[in-house]
Amino acid sequence: MTTWVFEGTVVPAGDIARLEFGAGEADVLPGRFGVPGLVDSHCHLTMGPGENGPRMFGADYANERLGELAAAGVSAVRDVGGNRAVTLKLATTEDDGRPLVLAAGRFLAPAGRYFPGMYEPVAPEELLAAVETEIADGATWLKLVGDFPEVGPDGPIRGSAMAQTYETDLIQAVVELAHTRGARVAAHVNTPIVSELIRVGVDSIEHGTSITEQDLEALGARGGAWTPTLCASVGSHKSDTPEQEQRRRARSEYLASMLSLAVRYGVRLLTGSDVVGSVAGEVALLVRHGLTVDQALAAASTSAQEYLGLTGDGNLVTYDADPREHPAVLARPAAVVLNHRRIS
Repeated sequence: MTTWVFEGTVVPAGDIARLEFGAGEADVLPGRFGVPGLVDSHCHLTMGPGENGPRMFGADYANERLGELAAAGVSAVRDVGGNRAVTLKLATTEDDGRPLVLAAGRFLAPAGRYFPGMYEPVAPEELLAAVETEIADGATWLKLVGDFPEVGPDGPIRGSAMAQTYETDLIQAVVELAHTRGARVAAHVNTPIVSELIRVGVDSIEHGTSITEQDLEALGARGGAWTPTLCASVGSHKSDTPEQEQRRRARSEYLASMLSLAVRYGVRLLTGSDVVGSVAGEVALLVRHGLTVDQALAAASTSAQEYLGLTGDGNLVTYDADPREHPAVLARPAAVVLNHRRIS
């Protein structure tokens, strides 16, 4: 067995360190710069693209995704909704060769307010029981769909209004129940109802394209998090019309203004690939939207680990160049160590 040795600079802190992983004859890892594991805080291990929007997949797909994430240097994944039979099992099964999985289990949304075939609808009167079930089966997070457009057989109806999915008092009851059981709530939300969700204690805002300065101040005051998923929110598509592209540019400008305020108010910013991006790509987008490279790197590593209750111990991804000066190198690791084992 080999002891892998890293000698270099650990970022984003910038500490010079010698780190050892494993037991046996020593061998030096390639790369002069290291990050103690990347974190994908908004991932869907069982979701992938389909002809009419996302599709749900099974264990083989999830394991393939985990292999890809591991090779990219991701040491931990927060799966925020998917095939609960797969993700909750992954969250309760140890495997040194793959990223740690924190899972929310199923999507919590009523009938007609999420992608068809992607979830089992939860009626309002069944919501609290569903929360109890997810937590009992190993969920440490819950994924609440806070708003969504009207949905037809082929998916969201173009031009339909996004509406709140559950009454605010019920969402507050979900949050309170989750907290008493030691779990936290992440909410998909893109409309101004984000203010109400923050008011009633939702822990992590996902997407949050309508978030305001007042929301960020309140969220930061209680140590809440925001995963802006810029890869999904501002990424362009070949099929975009000029009007859609204009709205996308306006959204990009707005989110840039909010991200700087999030830093000011102490909101915990997190990186997430969603279904369409990567952690490395999200770091690049955060920098393009006004964060410093150090801030974006922390969102993708040490800050996320702290927020999610992880240490980063036993994990390292190395690079030949300094990612603080060349963020693009995050997509090209020199070596990856997960759980004290070198995997690439």
